[in-house]
Amino acid sequence: MSVLLEEVTVRVPVADGDLLILEPTSLELTERRVALVGPNGAGKSTLARLLNGLALASSGRVLVDGLDPAHQGREVRRKVGFTFTDPAAQLVMPTVAEDVALSLRRTHRNRSEREAAALGVLTCYGLEHLAERSVHGLSGGQRQLLALAGVLATEPDILVADEPTTLLDLRNARMIGDLLLGLPQRLVLVTHDLELAARCDRALLVDDGRVVADGPAQDVVDHYRVTT
Repeated sequence: MSVLLEEVTVRVPVADGDLLILEPTSLELTERRVALVGPNGAGKSTLARLLNGLALASSGRVLVDGLDPAHQGREVRRKVGFTFTDPAAQLVMPTVAEDVALSLRRTHRNRSEREAAALGVLTCYGLEHLAERSVHGLSGGQRQLLALAGVLATEPDILVADEPTTLLDLRNARMIGDLLLGLPQRLVLVTHDLELAARCDRALLVDDGRVVADGPAQDVVDHYRVTT
């Protein structure tokens, strides 16, 4: 599956005009694991959100497997899953099992089949014992794992993970990081965890709305360390 950005810019309206969030950017993402690193407010999340239509290009073109998120958003989102920094942004059902079942409503129309499939997903991620637990009663690591499980249950081709370890303690951050890097899906990872980023195949350093370094992940991380 190809991911292509052609001279893409992103602008947002402000009181005195438009603010340029992402300067003209052209990229082709082909590697299995791509990390986006850089300072806060640099445009990393905006760049990542372009891939499934959560952010739209103001000019230029984004193509995911030949599909344009601006005009074919539903089809693109079936191919590109997205997880947020704070899992509370996507855990919307009362219980753990119900939340995963919600993700399966398109592929499993029958309720009993959907519930069984949800339990199977939870078992894959070691969460089956929490099936009837309130999502509000989970630990930080459990919430992030559940959010990932719900997205991965839809079997996307690409997972975009926006700072998935930022709110976690060290043990849970390592657990989630190891899980992400071991997925069969292609991964686009926005992260401040440079050790995790360095384990990817390719990294993009984003600063002030521009991709200022692009290459093997360890090389880009080393460059970022010495220029920060």
